[in-house]
Amino acid sequence: MDSPTDDPRVVAVHVAPEAGAPMEPRATAEAVADRGLRGDRYFATAGTFSDTDRDVARDATFIEGETLDAVERDYGVCVAPGDHRRNVTTRGVGLNRLVGRRFAVGDAVFEGVELCEPCSYLERTLEREGVRDALVHRGGIRARVVETGAFGSGDAVVERDAAPEAARPRSE
Repeated sequence: MDSPTDDPRVVAVHVAPEAGAPMEPRATAEAVADRGLRGDRYFATAGTFSDTDRDVARDATFIEGETLDAVERDYGVCVAPGDHRRNVTTRGVGLNRLVGRRFAVGDAVFEGVELCEPCSYLERTLEREGVRDALVHRGGIRARVVETGAFGSGDAVVERDAAPEAARPRSE
């Protein structure tokens, strides 16, 4: 999962307009600095975990398509596009190594903040036992939007430099 290829790309983009709503596929999205993806629940601070005490940026979440393949192969759990509740699905990029680093996708620039470990909410929502265990340490990453821009399916994921204050929580 952490071995990049020569062609790291976005293969799907999803947003959910409110907490618990189904994820909606999008060809493109607008990432807004320190806000998130326009049209997504966390942009409007209406996500399930918006009111938690943890001061962590929830602007966007990313997951590797290769992880979803492995979860199906190794655990027999098929997670359909968008069911994983992550905003961006990639191929060819080891996302875990982007924590503490900046990376560009289309015209937007993100900063990897932390691993996006699976929670019991995901397992309850999918009504599939084993999803949580299958995604531990490979459930993707949370990222902060540091430069506003549009991006979409097919756009390259380009690693930049280490973040100035690597993996720092966002202050409200």
